[in-house]
Order: sequence, then C-alpha cells, then structure tokens
Amino acid sequence: MTKHSPYERARRAAENERMKQIEAAWYGSLPADTAKAFAREVEAAHARGPVAPPPNQAPGTRPNPPRPGREPKPPKEERRPSRGGG
Repeated sequence: MTKHSPYERARRAAENERMKQIEAAWYGSLPADTAKAFAREVEAAHARGPVAPPPNQAPGTRPNPPRPGREPKPPKEERRPSRGGG
C-alpha cells in the first residue's frame, strides 16, 4: 500500500468535499425532471459495468498495421551462384 503524507491526505479529502459541493450545486441548478433522468442514466451505466475486453487476435497478428512505407522487408531467398563452366 502506498503511504501518503498527512498534507496530501488532507488535500485529497478537501478536494473530494469540494467536488461533492460542486456536484450538489450542479444538481440543484437542473430542472427536477432532467436531474431524475440523468440520475437514471448514471445508475444504468453503473449497472452495466465495465466494457468487455476486445476479442483476442490470431497469434502473430500485430495490433496495428505498419505505417505506409514502413512495411517489413520480405525474407531474402538465398541463391547459390552457379558453378559451371560454359
């Protein structure tokens, strides 16, 4: 667990309290029906949970294609020079 200084803990607690005050003031400034609709949407988003991770790709597939002009070179075919007399 990370240790934080008492000053940092107090600063974070003050920030959290201030955010709650700002959020309460914002909710108060909205019309009642809009605030209720927003609260329902927030609850629905929390109920859905996090987005599932994307499906795995085939082995060896790079996640991003190379930029144009940066494609890897194809493997060289080794050719032995011909040894023959004409």
